[in-house]
Amino acid sequence: MTNTSKHSIPFLFILLVLTGTFTGCKKYLDEDNRSNYTQENYFQTSDQAQAAINNLYASLRTITDGTGTYGESPYMMLEFPTGLANTEVGQSQYNNTLRTLSANADNNYFYVWWANSYNAIANANLAIERIPAINMDATLKKRMLGEAAFFRAFYYFHLVRIYGDVPLLLKSVNASSPELYPERAPQASVYDAIVSDLTTAEASGLPTADVSGKLNIGAVKSLLASVYLTMAGYPLQKTENYQKAADKANEVITSGAYRLFTTYADLRNKANKNLGEFIFQNQYQVGINTSGVDQAFLPRSRKITKFSDEVGAVTPAPEFYNSYEAGDLRAKEQQFYFSSYVSVLTGQTVSFGSQYIFKFFDTEAASTAQSDLNWTFIRYPEVLLIYAEASNELGGPTQAAYNAVNLIRTRAQLPNLSGLAQGTFREAIWREKYHELAYENKVWFDMVRTRKVYNPVSGQFDNFTGHAFPTGPVLTDKYLLFAIPSREINNNKKLTQNPGW
Repeated sequence: MTNTSKHSIPFLFILLVLTGTFTGCKKYLDEDNRSNYTQENYFQTSDQAQAAINNLYASLRTITDGTGTYGESPYMMLEFPTGLANTEVGQSQYNNTLRTLSANADNNYFYVWWANSYNAIANANLAIERIPAINMDATLKKRMLGEAAFFRAFYYFHLVRIYGDVPLLLKSVNASSPELYPERAPQASVYDAIVSDLTTAEASGLPTADVSGKLNIGAVKSLLASVYLTMAGYPLQKTENYQKAADKANEVITSGAYRLFTTYADLRNKANKNLGEFIFQNQYQVGINTSGVDQAFLPRSRKITKFSDEVGAVTPAPEFYNSYEAGDLRAKEQQFYFSSYVSVLTGQTVSFGSQYIFKFFDTEAASTAQSDLNWTFIRYPEVLLIYAEASNELGGPTQAAYNAVNLIRTRAQLPNLSGLAQGTFREAIWREKYHELAYENKVWFDMVRTRKVYNPVSGQFDNFTGHAFPTGPVLTDKYLLFAIPSREINNNKKLTQNPGW
């Protein structure tokens, strides 16, 4: 690993990106010349500590930023290996090789996820080390340290699921540190560190909710519930964590801080940012930081908006769209999907001939070509489904588990579930998660955790290994993990490659 790419000089990375990062809700992008600061003289004041924490919030945008030349973005890496996403961008090699299961360790997505995650972790480590010595309000200090711990856990949770064993760096690294070229740590150790950090964040005095988009206690508990559910599944199979997942998800549910929106249109209403069912989001604002997500999901070059390039980077597999139950509101026009739109350029209805993803459509941006809809990392339906799945694993369906799933089904105008055996209810929960959280970076993680894959043609769940995508490619054990980036292995001879890559 090179010094500047991740670990050895994290403070340099902080200084480079602090200009224009968050300093409060709408102050996230205020400029501040920090060119005279060094690592030795920086962490002196409360404002400097806050700027370092705000930089961690800014790091979230790397997940939805562009990666390559042809409409590629890191979050897409988690969609194409599910077999449920197609693309209209033939030149997009990073997306296409994942969609056809023909990628190699040089795929740039693997490096981008690795490098961006470790940059954020390095900055979190530095904040956790330096903020305690600052003379500042003790309550605010504790909260900041909780935020830094959360972000370190957030990025490690992605890394350990994407790559398996990964270097576990819990302190800052410089050119003389023995950790400059670290070995991979066992997944169990990484998960232990994640739980420890989230426990710290949970006890740090975070607010119940925060409409500005800053971290709240519900986000911490929700992520912890997801971590416990993952630990209960593959590869760790620590089934005692089902109880912990159910308990933590139930704390979020019974807090009363979150609710399902009445309509799916509310998901696209900018007035609802960080409210309702949005537990943890990436923040955008027109004129400061705009999002490319909406543009990426638009039907390619149909000229229905004022965007100069309607990308068509991610489109739904028709077999998956057709797998929604009859009458499911989510599959109806301009709910989660759409097949036509009235062009803002011509006023004429443009029919697409197939379905496209409407879930992230920004109506205002259609006329302005500037989108600032937030990207959502955790949504309340996920917590409801975590609770239902985890509690079902403890001894079968309970009324509370049914209630959690049926809240989601009622909004979708589907009949309630009842009277199911444990195994049948398990698959009903999985199926609900596929259909409710489609294209929100949840499916691949669930495939790996359960070793089961939804077959949209049969409506059943296949074993991961041997499952055939509707387009033909077949999953192998190789895709239980992604490749350690080639350039990282070339820089650090202590790193080993994942099987099959």
